[in-house]
Amino acid sequence: RRRMGLMSRPVAIDVSHLGKTYDKVRAVEDLSFQVYTGEIFGLLGPNGAGKSTTLRILITLLNPTSGSASIFGLDSVKDADRVRQTIGYVPQERAIDRFLTGREHLELLADLYHLSADDAATRIPQLLKLVELEQQADRPAKTYSGGMKRKLDIACGLLPDPKVLFLDEPTLGLDVQSRLRIWDHVRAMRERGITVVMTTNYLDEADQLCDRIAIIDGGRIKALGAPNELKVGLGGDLVSLTVREHDRVEKLAAAIRDLPAIRAVTTTSNGLDIRVDSPEKALPAILEAANRLACQLEFIDYHRPRLDDVFIAHTGRSIKDDQPKAEES
Repeated sequence: RRRMGLMSRPVAIDVSHLGKTYDKVRAVEDLSFQVYTGEIFGLLGPNGAGKSTTLRILITLLNPTSGSASIFGLDSVKDADRVRQTIGYVPQERAIDRFLTGREHLELLADLYHLSADDAATRIPQLLKLVELEQQADRPAKTYSGGMKRKLDIACGLLPDPKVLFLDEPTLGLDVQSRLRIWDHVRAMRERGITVVMTTNYLDEADQLCDRIAIIDGGRIKALGAPNELKVGLGGDLVSLTVREHDRVEKLAAAIRDLPAIRAVTTTSNGLDIRVDSPEKALPAILEAANRLACQLEFIDYHRPRLDDVFIAHTGRSIKDDQPKAEES
């Protein structure tokens, strides 16, 4: 239902056949997608997939080699100045001067954005309250935790009152508690009607936070849709077997493929991944086949399709192989 609601809204961002090449290396190739007003749209993919390049084209820091991108009808190249007046940006690298206080950061930025003294005096306290930094506003940023620095980054991104906010890996390296708080802030922006575009390589973040995601790998979009839609689109639940006798895996796969309620069987490094229509019907038959072939099953895992399954299905590998490690907050 939310999807239908989104599609009836105006298009905020229109990306058409976007490409970017650096010295013969194609960072982004033939990307096309639309983002609707007031949605949280995620670019999900491993490091080097082309997410940040796409983001930098949208915020006018890079010119595309081919194709085009527009924000509320403004072209990212021809109308770059007007685009910049419409958007906010929270970079991955924390642009924090550790000797300034949180409030001084926002005052400095207000000058750079040419906000009037009255506007700045109104907006800065509002933003400090919004990101829950009122109590720490007059402490030097060097005393802030990772989560607090990220909140200050978000306040800086919201200072120009943007229609669209771009977040590059908003919770990279944060502890779980801080990540959940940032998610709450991002949802609050959607409630206020701001369109949010974010890059991430955290599956749970894309799943929990985004209305729709584009899975990007090797500079191309591999899949696009609401997380639930993509999971349901895989069809069937997943049964994973860990088999002790590696030399019998192929025989077992052949036997299982012919069983009822089985959709697909894939060999893994230590057993089989089996997509099933009905676990109630499939599991007894799978166990019976393993028994018949004298295959000892060390481990059986059953789950509904997850976003990682979607990623593997569309890219042939797991995004988890590339996950960054969390730091302290």
